[in-house]
Amino acid sequence: MPTGSSGRTRSAATAHRTGRPDRPQGAISTFKGQERALRAGRIGTPGLLLSVLAASAPLMAVAGVMVTTYQVMGIVGQPLLFVILGVVMALFGVGYAEMSRHVHNAGAFYAYIARGLGGTVGSGAACVALTAYSALQVGIYGIFGFEVAGLIGRYLSVTVAWWIPASAGVAVIGALGALKIDLNAKVLGVLLVIEVALIAVFDVAFAAAPGPQGLSLRAFDPAALGGAGLGTALCFAVAAFVGFEQAPVYAEETSRPQTVVARVMFLAVGFVAVFFAVSSWLIGVATGPGNVVAAAGKEGPGLIFSLTGPRLGAAFTDALHLFFVTGIFASMLSFHNVVARYAFAMGREGLLPAALGRTAKAGGAPVTGSLLQTVVSAVVVLGFALGDHSTAGDPATPVLALFTWGGNVGALGVILLMATASVAVIAFFVRRGAGRVQAVRLLASGLAALALLAVLAYAVKDFDVLVAAERGSALRWLLPSLIGVAALAGLVHGRVLRVRRPAVHAGIGLGNEAFQLEKAAGDGHGTPPPAPHHAAPEKRRPCP
Repeated sequence: MPTGSSGRTRSAATAHRTGRPDRPQGAISTFKGQERALRAGRIGTPGLLLSVLAASAPLMAVAGVMVTTYQVMGIVGQPLLFVILGVVMALFGVGYAEMSRHVHNAGAFYAYIARGLGGTVGSGAACVALTAYSALQVGIYGIFGFEVAGLIGRYLSVTVAWWIPASAGVAVIGALGALKIDLNAKVLGVLLVIEVALIAVFDVAFAAAPGPQGLSLRAFDPAALGGAGLGTALCFAVAAFVGFEQAPVYAEETSRPQTVVARVMFLAVGFVAVFFAVSSWLIGVATGPGNVVAAAGKEGPGLIFSLTGPRLGAAFTDALHLFFVTGIFASMLSFHNVVARYAFAMGREGLLPAALGRTAKAGGAPVTGSLLQTVVSAVVVLGFALGDHSTAGDPATPVLALFTWGGNVGALGVILLMATASVAVIAFFVRRGAGRVQAVRLLASGLAALALLAVLAYAVKDFDVLVAAERGSALRWLLPSLIGVAALAGLVHGRVLRVRRPAVHAGIGLGNEAFQLEKAAGDGHGTPPPAPHHAAPEKRRPCP
């Protein structure tokens, strides 16, 4: 065998064993052509951080998630809850970030799970990820349409159905999703900075003009976590963190994935934990800790606006309403980009039709995956619109059904993926003989898995509360079963691939690295391909 060919084969095999391709730092390459690869170097630390934080929609989290948690769960200690969950997410991030140094794949969750637990489980995770993030993204169109229709009615005195602005949103998001990620990052960045600035302004106003109990720290007393709704409140609060885990999805498009992705994840977790803990505390300060549950019950999501009006004036409150909507838009765009990249990764690896695994020649965006999510969104919005027989201004269908159902189904799937990924991180390093070297990170992953499984159990148990359904409603089991069905379908699909298309099964989670292995195996010199990465592990040197 010629030396050059041998060198390439050894190089590909080394990349296969260590989980890292043999390429210059940060480069993502493919021998099948650039239409099968996302463009490297498109996004740096600031752009990636803004993109993932935009998914959490800070203003929507403050006005919606926090107020609803006070209203429905009656948990005065919500700020402490954000601190505790921040620790859990940081523990999860320790192993997840380390994994991001070894695996660069737009299908982050399922790629990590496949590399640790095998291709069949990875296939199941891929279907769950696509379902969960799609449900999150589509669900947001409900509250977006409702809020925009409300603004049009208030300021233009024109009555429109919620699905009209929602459909317009589908079209605009679809167009942006097909463009370069760096352009998307700029749009998300501007909207996010405005949101955060507005929240900071009213936080200061709440602290400067507190309620009857002053700057009380009662919310940080562990006793304030008491109450029957604690488990469900945990689920609500976890939903506010969803977004930071998306950073590895963009690994192929960053300039230095080995460092940028991990840095962004920890920055995002720290920001969300601190910023949301402070904001939820100051909501209680503005009303008084003893009054916050009653005030949230009376005002609902309008509580923030009723608190800012007397302190900052009508003009600020009007601006808050406007940027509440733009923040929702930013969140939709962020989740749309993630779904498009999961579809791209699955198409590239044969889990979905190959057409989805191609990118636009001009900008390198996963345009087919973006189009798929646009079509899905349009169909779902249209379906809910056809089934909506309420009058304009009634939130029953757009908010209490589409938004609430989609959001909670998606959050349930993400929690399941995070718990499974934590287990996969342990398996990945132990199977490669790196258990001792990575002992601290594996311990963190184990603790995170236990905590996330506990939250998952609470979420399934109290799902009727999460979606505001009656105790005996079929929604209690029907909606969570969507995630179960997705997982089962993915596992069956993975099993079929293992039997009928073993080469495709062996490449699940490898992404562009699979292309390099194929090239090494197809040099024309009879070189056999390396053993599939899901086979029984051989003795390996520890990962650095």
